[in-house]
Amino acid sequence: DPYARLLLEALKQSGCTVFNDRHFSCENCDGCVSGGFDAATSQIVLCQNNIRQQSHMNRVVTHELIHAFDHCRAHVDWFKNVKHLACSEIRAANLSGDCTLMNEIARFKFGLKGHHQTCVRDRAIRSILAVRKVSKETAEKAVDDVFDACFNDLEPFGRIPHSKADAKRAYRDFQNRDRYTANL
Repeated sequence: DPYARLLLEALKQSGCTVFNDRHFSCENCDGCVSGGFDAATSQIVLCQNNIRQQSHMNRVVTHELIHAFDHCRAHVDWFKNVKHLACSEIRAANLSGDCTLMNEIARFKFGLKGHHQTCVRDRAIRSILAVRKVSKETAEKAVDDVFDACFNDLEPFGRIPHSKADAKRAYRDFQNRDRYTANL
């Protein structure tokens, strides 16, 4: 998957190499949660009882790898700072493919103007509420406070990858980032 390949390479370049047998765990999970990132162990948990399709698993892996990338490069305070959590959830919803047109149509949610931003905001709020015992108002305020900066932080993709083709282009661009300055 080009999303995952780019994120794994970006993690490695940031000094946080991911090992499949150490940093991924398949478990049965409660409720309708599909996955999670455990900051204490730097481990991605995939909820095998709630993931039914390869495309869904790819999105979950990408979403959680974005959290791992944020954890590596930004030293996110997951437990005490709800704005840090909100920022990473915004980035994960924005960059993982969670809010593509096809996924939104499958959820019977779609609009024309500004729908991607609305989807990212709503999914970030839902994710915060799923992992922290905070009020909906607290989650909404945290997302609203950091939305613009975090929505526009497109690292390591450099663009919002709306499709696998976009993700492949982003991966190719990522691989060539230092190509022209390396010889200087």
